[in-house]
Amino acid sequence: MTPMIEIASLTKQFPPITAVDGLSLSVAKGEIFGIVGPDGAGKTTTLRIVCGLMNPTSGTVRVTGLDVTEETEAVKDRIGYMAQKFGLYPDLTVQENMLFYADLFGIVGEERNKLAVSLLEMTRMLPFRDRHAGKLSGGMKQKLALMCTLLHRPEVLILDEPTNGVDPVSRRDFWKILRHLVGEGLTVFVTTAYLDEAELCDRVGLMNGGKLILLDTPKNLKESLPESCYELRAEDVRAIRETLRRRPEIADVEMAGSKLHVFLKPGASEDVLRQTGAEYRRVLPSLEDVFIATVSKEASRAA
Repeated sequence: MTPMIEIASLTKQFPPITAVDGLSLSVAKGEIFGIVGPDGAGKTTTLRIVCGLMNPTSGTVRVTGLDVTEETEAVKDRIGYMAQKFGLYPDLTVQENMLFYADLFGIVGEERNKLAVSLLEMTRMLPFRDRHAGKLSGGMKQKLALMCTLLHRPEVLILDEPTNGVDPVSRRDFWKILRHLVGEGLTVFVTTAYLDEAELCDRVGLMNGGKLILLDTPKNLKESLPESCYELRAEDVRAIRETLRRRPEIADVEMAGSKLHVFLKPGASEDVLRQTGAEYRRVLPSLEDVFIATVSKEASRAA
């Protein structure tokens, strides 16, 4: 089966900066594919190229089998793109915003009305259809932006950090909607600043410095580290962290809320943890642990 998105050796340069560096990946139909990484990793640049808003320096991108550079308008008909700052009109109501975007897509008459009601019901926004967009909460604005993006029934939904700055409950609701859409056959390509959201994706790519440094399912990524991960609790974890960082058996030590996540090198004994006098237990690392550990290794190799 042809991938819905296929990226091959994609590079984008803004001399002297290389924003995207030889990126290759594919996204299958009905998949939620997530890209995570720090600011400047190349996530937004990648999405803009996939949407045909920016030409690559080299490499190719195909969406639903179409070359984005050569068949840009045809690709735009098949995708829905929701940027970090979507162009909602605060003086228009929820319904008026939707009708405006429907007109832009050429959706008119009874089809427009039925589709608007269907989207309002799916997002539980029907009671707010007459509220001005400027008076919506952050989560509701994102739902409205999503509805406007879906009006022309795209095959691929491309979202750039869609829940950035949104409260946790609204973020959870938003992702429930995404999973519902995927169940109906939509493909989702999303960037996120939240690693807990990345765990909700079918597959995740970790980007840093324009390069794809890891790609797999969240489960496989968390099981990929050769180091053993331990959660350590103590009254003065910061002091213990400094002590452990000086030990040769320790690969890395990171704060995890009020606890420590300690990574033992392969073959190292738990005695080094026992000697701290703290309570500890072995745990499966989080995606954040995996990302930090991988970036640290990359930095060490580059030094």
